[in-house]
Amino acid sequence: MEAIRPVGRTLLRDRAYEAIRDAIVAGEIEPGAVVRDADLAERLGLSRAPVREAFSRLVDEGLLESKPQSYTRVTPLVAADVRDAAAVVGAMHELVTRVAVPRLTGADVDAMRAANTRFAAAVADGEVDLALRADDALHDVLVRVSGNRAAAATVARYTPLIRRLERRRFGEGGTCRSAGLHERLIEACAAGDVDAAVRVTAEIWRTLADLADDLADNVAGSETPGGPGSG
Repeated sequence: MEAIRPVGRTLLRDRAYEAIRDAIVAGEIEPGAVVRDADLAERLGLSRAPVREAFSRLVDEGLLESKPQSYTRVTPLVAADVRDAAAVVGAMHELVTRVAVPRLTGADVDAMRAANTRFAAAVADGEVDLALRADDALHDVLVRVSGNRAAAATVARYTPLIRRLERRRFGEGGTCRSAGLHERLIEACAAGDVDAAVRVTAEIWRTLADLADDLADNVAGSETPGGPGSG
């Protein structure tokens, strides 16, 4: 948890939420770890109140689980939860893509290309944080241009559950083929081809659902006598 630093005094509950969420997604606070508001408040340089509010929000979003008067801890990485989140987030991205493509300007498409260039370079260099930020920047162009605030809020709420698995995949030396899919998406957007852009968007998010299936298979294998990790 060394990456958690004191935050400023503006929007304290939001800053506390973002800092704790990012630490969980990055694996700095590991699945199953018990978290205490007093400890994190001290690390963040805050009072306990905004940290408690952040805990409540993170419980609602599935990154923490709490038993009153007992514990609050980081949820395990559960394949079904990731699959459900990927389905919801994917559906929102398909929705915003359908709305946004006819509205995109040349500058918007250029921003998507630049983000994908950063993404591909970060993946090649093994820079997980930079890759995920670039990925967000690319897709956020479509979310922003669509103007759909409900879709934007849903994406923001459920994407962290997916990011936990993506970060784990990077950490285990996994490869990523999303740069090519991104390029296909960008070309469809540049051509104003709504249906093609939606199809590629659906394919992108299916690959993340497949990651969840791989996680489920790995867990099942580790629990099977003689399977990986059975010792």
